[in-house]
Amino acid sequence: MAAPEEPELSQAQTEKLLQFQDLTGLESMDQCRRTLEQHNWNIEAAVQDRLNEQEGVPSVFNPPPSRPLQVNTADHRVYSYIVSRPQPRGLLGWSYYLIMLPFRFTYYTLLDIFRFALRFVRPDPRGRVTDPVGDVVSFIHSFEEKYGQSHPVFYQGTYSQALNDAKRELRYLLVYLHGEDHQDTDQFCRSTLCTEEVVTFLNTRMLFWACSTSRPEGYRVSQALRENTYPFLAMIMLKDRKMTVVGRLEGLIQPEDLINQLNFIMEANQTHLMSERMEREERNQTQVLRLQQDEAYQASLLADQEKDRKKREEEEQVRQEEEKAQQSVLAEERRQRVSLTFHYIYAVHARILYM
Repeated sequence: MAAPEEPELSQAQTEKLLQFQDLTGLESMDQCRRTLEQHNWNIEAAVQDRLNEQEGVPSVFNPPPSRPLQVNTADHRVYSYIVSRPQPRGLLGWSYYLIMLPFRFTYYTLLDIFRFALRFVRPDPRGRVTDPVGDVVSFIHSFEEKYGQSHPVFYQGTYSQALNDAKRELRYLLVYLHGEDHQDTDQFCRSTLCTEEVVTFLNTRMLFWACSTSRPEGYRVSQALRENTYPFLAMIMLKDRKMTVVGRLEGLIQPEDLINQLNFIMEANQTHLMSERMEREERNQTQVLRLQQDEAYQASLLADQEKDRKKREEEEQVRQEEEKAQQSVLAEERRQRVSLTFHYIYAVHARILYM
């Protein structure tokens, strides 16, 4: 029986595979791939564990600890929840970390330069957004195929449409950028995003828009929001009459922490949202009052025009009656003149006959 074919690697995974091989000196690509897959494609952890295996020492990286709530309010009331990466422990761990640091710095610097130069030769195809709605719908379908139907209600439209709807309805908009190749993405989707409490919370409190950064529409939003790591969430609302990012959550987060953080951001910005609602209500009332005034003016104008019309009609009727009376008088005068003329002629004629 033939062994099942391994899934194809993405571009980012291929780069990590080559980088891991260069750093560790392993010749077997299969072994490099298995090691990276065991570490969910976290190249730093994989390299450290590989070096530890060669030295016969345990892993120098701690397992991911429980993440406490951290809120940074220094950036103009924009609240950020950033999860730090696992840190090495012990003297040996820090020694390996410091030894590898210049190599990693040099490698990533050269890689960034190469990518920058490559953009001029072969521009990133994600930079051309031709079907933004199709990108979002395609992501939703692939998400449901992998994680099932139990998930928050995705906004099935473009990012711009989601912003406009959130602005019109004065609702919070939560944006999720899906990094397919990140080691924490799968766990976040299964253990946090698709849990019942998170689904209920998001569906009842806000609009939820999501897309993969491997698709042009998601990549375009990624360029605008400038995330540092994945999973990435951004809370957006109408503030000072423009759609503003008021919260950023970066890194793997537990369901309870996610709900607490979102609640914290919403409560901190509730006054702004209430202010926007009051201003909009005032503007609506002003528009209604202006409309009523315009309608009253139009009604008054129509009434005046109707009065003028009736007055003209009455004047025209009086004029016609006067003309008719005058014509009657003239006709009577002509009749009398004709009658007198006839009598005169008759009298003259009679006198001539009797002479």
